[in-house]
Amino acid sequence: MFETFELTLQANCRLDRQPAILVAVSGGPDSLCLLHLLWGLGYQLVVAHLDHGIRPESAAEAAMVQRFTEGLGVRNIHERRDVPEYASQNGLSIEEAARNLRYQFLFGQAEALGLQAVAAGHTADDQVETVLMHLLRGAGLSGMRGMGYYSLPNPWSQTIPLVRPLLGVWREEIMAYLDQHGLQPNLDASNLEKRFYRNRLRHELIPQLEELNRGARKRIWKMASLLQEEDETIERVVAAAWGQCCLVDRNGAVAFHFGNLRDQQIGVQRRLVRRAIARLRPGLRDIDYETVERALEFMTSPTRSGQMDLAAGLRLSMEGERLWIADWGADLPDENWPQITPGKVLEIAIPGETRLSGNWVLRAEILPADDTLLAQAQANTDPYQAWLDLERLRPPLVVRGRIAGERFHPLGMGGQSLKLSDFMVNVKLPRRRRDNWPLLVMGEEIAWVPGYRIAETAGVKQKTRKILWLTLMIENRRNE
Repeated sequence: MFETFELTLQANCRLDRQPAILVAVSGGPDSLCLLHLLWGLGYQLVVAHLDHGIRPESAAEAAMVQRFTEGLGVRNIHERRDVPEYASQNGLSIEEAARNLRYQFLFGQAEALGLQAVAAGHTADDQVETVLMHLLRGAGLSGMRGMGYYSLPNPWSQTIPLVRPLLGVWREEIMAYLDQHGLQPNLDASNLEKRFYRNRLRHELIPQLEELNRGARKRIWKMASLLQEEDETIERVVAAAWGQCCLVDRNGAVAFHFGNLRDQQIGVQRRLVRRAIARLRPGLRDIDYETVERALEFMTSPTRSGQMDLAAGLRLSMEGERLWIADWGADLPDENWPQITPGKVLEIAIPGETRLSGNWVLRAEILPADDTLLAQAQANTDPYQAWLDLERLRPPLVVRGRIAGERFHPLGMGGQSLKLSDFMVNVKLPRRRRDNWPLLVMGEEIAWVPGYRIAETAGVKQKTRKILWLTLMIENRRNE
């Protein structure tokens, strides 16, 4: 077992003998076996034990781990956390709360001490139970692959891997090893309680599967190993797609380019949504099929409000060509769109420059019309430039925000008008930017919605003699 185990440590877990490894030790059979094997092979170790404060005997178990590690000459770090209180405050089950606190503690210590990895005692049996849990939940390939020997990045660290050296070792092998070396582990009576979902799988479902098909455990374990290899290949495709689709990944928000996301194969779309959720909720384990499908359905049929609840305090929202997945309480990152101070009306300088909010500037020039300029105006593709017939404009020309109920006559609609609010929806102007979007107005009529369209009554014609050339720009770009 030592020979096979050391090969696993090097090939699968990528561990070196230096620096030290943080070993998570509860005192149960699996973690005690893991610690003893690593110690026996001469690895530098630090043991970490978290007392969850759930069971009366937890203090005695922590003392047992401390005595055992001291006997091996290994440093021991011990802390106690109130898991029930944490679960109550965060609306979590006791199991989920204990897991969150345990890994926060483990990776916090590993980072503080500069250790190379956190080692956990998950076994082949744990792998089978995990795969079955994911199967019954309706997980896809990424769930059916189960746990890996080496996980980096992981939900708790971008730099310190989580390793599971016992992932190929069965529970009966561990018990035989402990018996051979005279090791007495703590036995957690709660592992027999069938009110816990995993325990029902362990003590009821898996034995029944073995009765139906002898060797079912090992076949499920082998399937997970094969799927891991295939999943790694797919993840390379997904990583490339992430680079094409992800526009923003910061401050509690991820934004995808909607068109690029929509062009991906449906399986890749699902993976990208899962990856975004995982980045925003790294400790969330149960990203089920329904959650992902709800996101895909929103892409094809957005709600009237343009946003919806996704899962775990996350929302989906659509802004123009951006699909956001973000915290409900998070302000979406400011993309420096043009805005005007609420309630402000600015008469524009002609010719000259008019400053808007932030570093946006509206520059106006008067040009004598000729065939070259008229052709240039008609060929303009910059939505932040407008070529207007000066003699068709009615002064004063001002810039202001929208007024409830006003209408707009977009160029190309034959003089027909529509509500400005409907126009903004049609062109997918982000909802949170609509009220203070700068509008060029002549009298009570909108002459230009910068970034989108000029009015039918303001555009240049073949008979135009004077052109008002407007450019809305970010000042620092102009100065470059």
